Amino acid sequence: WKKMNAWALKGIRETYKRFGVKIDKPYYESQTYDKGKQIVLKGLEKGIFEKDEKGAIVVDLSNIGLSKKVLLRSDGTTVYITQDLYLAIKRYEDYKFDRLIHVVGSEQEHHFKALIGTFLRLSYPFAHSVYHFSYGMISLPEGKMKSREGTVVDADNLIDEVVTLAHAEVKKRNPKMKKKDVAKTGEIIGLGAIKFFILKYDPKTDFVYHPEESMSFEGETGPYVQYAHSRIKSILKKYGKKISLKQVKVSLLQHEKELALITLLGKYKETIQEAAEQHKPHLVARLLLDVSQAFNSFYHACPILQAEEDVKLARLALIQAVQTVLADGLQLLGIDTPERM
Repeated sequence: WKKMNAWALKGIRETYKRFGVKIDKPYYESQTYDKGKQIVLKGLEKGIFEKDEKGAIVVDLSNIGLSKKVLLRSDGTTVYITQDLYLAIKRYEDYKFDRLIHVVGSEQEHHFKALIGTFLRLSYPFAHSVYHFSYGMISLPEGKMKSREGTVVDADNLIDEVVTLAHAEVKKRNPKMKKKDVAKTGEIIGLGAIKFFILKYDPKTDFVYHPEESMSFEGETGPYVQYAHSRIKSILKKYGKKISLKQVKVSLLQHEKELALITLLGKYKETIQEAAEQHKPHLVARLLLDVSQAFNSFYHACPILQAEEDVKLARLALIQAVQTVLADGLQLLGIDTPERM
């Protein structure tokens, strides 16, 4: 049993590491089983919980619009919520968290409403700090994945498929690039494509993931945003000098495309704040798309390196600000920016 657990965790960690995610501490159901059971029995003694006609211990959640929830079956065996009652306490003891966020699919919304309601009934000190980050289901073009029918596509295979697509695209665009650089760049673009395609949707939205579409350098994709960042980096490198903001005359930025870009950049801070408070990372992804689109419109309408010196400096300062926002926003979403594309 321990060996099989170790195999599972090793595999999960390998996949998570590739996505840039780290498990600090795993919690085992076997360690929470009995302690969760004791919490329920003590709650029954105190009159917080009650027994139903079948002898099961239940909690009445009618105050939050739910029916009675079984916490312990009549034969004394636990249910999922039993372990969750102690697990939350253990996590609080370990981390003294400000926020406990359960990242679990929307199919479990009822469970977490009941769980948080039970935390409140038990007067847990952190009950109001628990949040269920509910997310929709992702399907592939072939349809919903079903383990019983053997149509499951695991994350590792999906990453490999998209990264292979990215390698081919990088080779096509940069035929002289070294093999190791193609591999590194392809990994960054491929992983960015997967992450961005998922994160651009409202978390609760069900959608179909298209590998080829996610890899496009045009449209609402990660590579599109990465490419805008890469293009700016190339322009600044070509300019080759440090831009002194003291010398920049911002008042020269009067073109409608420049003003549109500045307006979007001004929304970045409040967008991050809103995304964090509402647990909606897609707000950041959508703004990055808007900024990238606005930059491309500006780039085609307003000459940069060919402009008169003062205008050139102002526009270089503007695109440098765009690059900062794109890099920072992608980093917040766990997406890297390649050196070149």
